[in-house]
Amino acid sequence: MVNVVDNGDSDTFTSDELETWSAVATLLEWLPVALDTQLQRDSGMSHFEFGILFALSQAEGQTLRMSTLAGYANSTLSRLSRAVARLERRDWVRRAPDPHDGRITVAILTASGRDAAHAAAPGHVALVRKLVFDSLTRAQAERLGQSSLRIAEAIRADGPWRPEGER
Repeated sequence: MVNVVDNGDSDTFTSDELETWSAVATLLEWLPVALDTQLQRDSGMSHFEFGILFALSQAEGQTLRMSTLAGYANSTLSRLSRAVARLERRDWVRRAPDPHDGRITVAILTASGRDAAHAAAPGHVALVRKLVFDSLTRAQAERLGQSSLRIAEAIRADGPWRPEGER
């Protein structure tokens, strides 16, 4: 049995830390599956793909450099490229050379991609409201947002997290 509960060592959790971390870890496992399941069932796309369409829909000219989009998605260019290829096959996104620097590739949201994102949004919003906002008071939701931002800032302080061998 792995000992992670405080026994006086700094490399173990206190019982309060373990209780909080267990709740966060469960949320991290269950929420993405719920979001993916709903979007796949209702719109035929993953949460990751919806995020790409959403980011492009919010961008000026509905166009982003692939490297910028990868940063927004906290994704490698390789993973992003595979997802964009799937979206291209559905005519939701197209890639083109950047008109200002042909060495750079941009992703462009198509009209059908905009329609797909628009059609997927209500079901996604409804599920997020049901699972997150309906489960919390307004004050709890605000604290969750603030806490999430602080954790994200801690993660990004050293750049995106990568396993030791990939740094």
